[in-house]
Amino acid sequence: MLDDPKPTLARILGSRILRALLVGILGVALVLGGYLYWFWHRPLDPGNEPYVLRSGAGLSVLARELHARGVISNPRTFVWLGRLTGKSRQLKAGEYRFPAGSSASEIVAQVVAGRVIEYPLVLVEGWNFRQVLQALRAAPKLQQTLTGLTHEEIMARIGRPGVHPEGRFFPDTYYYSSGHTDVQILVRAFERMETVLREEWQRRSADTPVRTPDEALVLASIIEKETGRPDERGMIAGVFANRLRKGMRLQSDPTVIYGLGEAFDGNIRRRDLLSDTAYNTYTRGGLPPTPIAMPGRDSLIAALNPTPTTALYFVSRGDGSHVFSSTLAEHNAAVMQYQLRRRAGPTDAPAAEAQER
Repeated sequence: MLDDPKPTLARILGSRILRALLVGILGVALVLGGYLYWFWHRPLDPGNEPYVLRSGAGLSVLARELHARGVISNPRTFVWLGRLTGKSRQLKAGEYRFPAGSSASEIVAQVVAGRVIEYPLVLVEGWNFRQVLQALRAAPKLQQTLTGLTHEEIMARIGRPGVHPEGRFFPDTYYYSSGHTDVQILVRAFERMETVLREEWQRRSADTPVRTPDEALVLASIIEKETGRPDERGMIAGVFANRLRKGMRLQSDPTVIYGLGEAFDGNIRRRDLLSDTAYNTYTRGGLPPTPIAMPGRDSLIAALNPTPTTALYFVSRGDGSHVFSSTLAEHNAAVMQYQLRRRAGPTDAPAAEAQER
């Protein structure tokens, strides 16, 4: 006997229950999916205080910290969704600050990418090595490993034993994150100076009087200390180049000051010019034995590409600029106009520049 083709009540009720069940499941899935999407992508307020994720810490550590600060409501959901992305094992240790409005997804992405907080450390053109070390010691979050070491020990620590540290570090802004060491900064600055010096040495003028990259570094450091005016560096270099070619002493005040060290009281005096040190270019010919400061790239360019000039002398106007002269008579007249009239006192008063400079 054939089955009755008319649907029975049981079949009708069964199909309705199944449809209702499917609709219910779909509704729950939509609601759950909507919640998870909202949880993962809604803007959060992580605050301005940094988060520190230590080496080996997992996503659950970050989730607990976010929950403790009231940033997320459910740390388990955060961990589950983070693991669902397949990147939970790629977290990078470090110190993080999450921008306001970051979502949970963006927070995880930032930690996976290792976009940690970076602090700037500025090394200024014209600084000496003592000032560099002071800046390192004052840098927040920088791990100090060089405290109490001599300059020689510091250079050995950065892998340059026997190298004099003065002028060997390139003045620039260096960024570091929490846990980086002072040694790492010095290595970067040293290598940067080597790179810049090598680049500019390849572009040097054929008539530069300096014979080696080290001599270029020494001369550039003197130029750096003699003037802060970019438009004068080439002329200052031209004067020094002319004097070196003629065998004249450079007679640069900054070299004398460097040789005095801590004995310098802010005024350079006649007795200082006559006090012989390895750096006194009034008493000794040629270049000093080492740089006297950190030169920037512009001073290196000037040292290696001096402006063609007949000038052999220069004197400060007192406003940061200089008067350049080709003869001693012209120079003495400029000294009288810009220096001696402003300086009066006993023999040991601050030195004027009225001698053959």
